[in-house]
Amino acid sequence: MYDCNMYEITDLKPGTAIQIDGDPYLVLSSQFGRKSQSKANMQCKLKNIQTGAIVARNFQGSEKIEPADIGFRRVQYLYASPPLSIGSDRSYIFMDLQNYDQFMLDTGTVGEAAKYLIEGGEVDALVFGEKPIGIKLKPTVDIKVVETSPGVRGDTATGGGKPAKLASGLTINVPLFINDGDTVRINTETGAYKERVS
Repeated sequence: MYDCNMYEITDLKPGTAIQIDGDPYLVLSSQFGRKSQSKANMQCKLKNIQTGAIVARNFQGSEKIEPADIGFRRVQYLYASPPLSIGSDRSYIFMDLQNYDQFMLDTGTVGEAAKYLIEGGEVDALVFGEKPIGIKLKPTVDIKVVETSPGVRGDTATGGGKPAKLASGLTINVPLFINDGDTVRINTETGAYKERVS
């Protein structure tokens, strides 16, 4: 019988939390594969949420995977501390908006979300057993442009583009009419410009 609460291998996208032998894991990366005669499979890199250990795991086509019981909590991003040594991770400091407790997540845990974090901005933290384990972004975020070449008067077409540095540190391609100080909406899955907000 099909259990609608179980994941298929195609559900194993980065950021998905699963449970293997009672331990919670976060999917860091996943690659779908299919050899000519064999069944589909999903090659995943997983992070054990409790120990921090990174493991590789290959899931087969019809395999069912148990979701981890993950909750969400609204948090505020405070700041990132510089790496303690060359090659070490940065630490990202957040504050729980319910109890004002501060907690820290490393670069590997925050992952791609780091590109869209703005000091003082609110995001959702993934929580497992009361422990924050990751950050979940909305499909889009609004970020201010801090540096780009001057806009071209009257050019509202999207034919041309130019690089723009955002308040989060990310550089993206924007239309020519975007100026310093404009707020733009970004697709967090693709990192692409969507529209000017203000």
